[in-house]
Amino acid sequence: MARLRETPSRWFGTVAPRDVKALLRRIRAEGPLSMRDFDSDVRVDKAHLWGSRKPSKRILEMAFFQGHLTVSAREGMLKTYDLSARHFGWLSRPRPASENQVTAYVLDRALRAQGMVSLQSICHLDAPRKKAIGALIAARVRSKKLMPVHLANAPGVQHWATPAAMAASPHPASELVHILSPFDPLTIQRPRLKLFFDYQHLFEAYLPSEKRKMGYFALPVLMGEEIAAVIDLKADRTARSLLVQNLHWHRAPDANAKAALDEALDRFAVFQFA
Repeated sequence: MARLRETPSRWFGTVAPRDVKALLRRIRAEGPLSMRDFDSDVRVDKAHLWGSRKPSKRILEMAFFQGHLTVSAREGMLKTYDLSARHFGWLSRPRPASENQVTAYVLDRALRAQGMVSLQSICHLDAPRKKAIGALIAARVRSKKLMPVHLANAPGVQHWATPAAMAASPHPASELVHILSPFDPLTIQRPRLKLFFDYQHLFEAYLPSEKRKMGYFALPVLMGEEIAAVIDLKADRTARSLLVQNLHWHRAPDANAKAALDEALDRFAVFQFA
């Protein structure tokens, strides 16, 4: 947040500093605000595939990412923003984390989430951090806090894990079937997904319909320790039902696998139409 205050992201290139200052003055005077409080905004026409937005939304987001605002309340997808200092009762702004603290946090977060990590998996979408992460990993290996792990099916990719993780007994695979988003943490790193599950996910939303094999928004289906199927669904909001557009099994399913997927789809439908 400190870096974004000093050098605003190009993503917010249309937002002027005076816009942020005006927004902060209004919230300071009126109290916490949500997008519903900006009725005078004119929605900007769609400039990309994911939809349009009100100009004030971008200003709110910039002030949030710079640390001036925080989300003080949430109702569904509607966020209410307040001044960070007022919400947290700060007399002065906390000191920013040092680069060493951020590097350690990134490594520790990856170890908690992934168990076994590589430089690529730790620094997914953050390649400039690899040098610092690599140096910290080397220091932890020397102090016996991390162990090098060599995978037979990935000789060119070094992995590491904590001694505790290597000594732990593996948990039995869950019997619960998971219908995953293509952007789920398990699937978002495609090389890692391929390495551990021998499954290459295809995201085909940008392909012409005639070139799609799995579907517009195909969802991987996790059964135990295997990506067993890929399913493309469409929600019929009027009938409150899920339409199976395409279903591709990676192996011939037995009756138990089909029943487990049906049960998972029932849960998924409840989630979609809740």
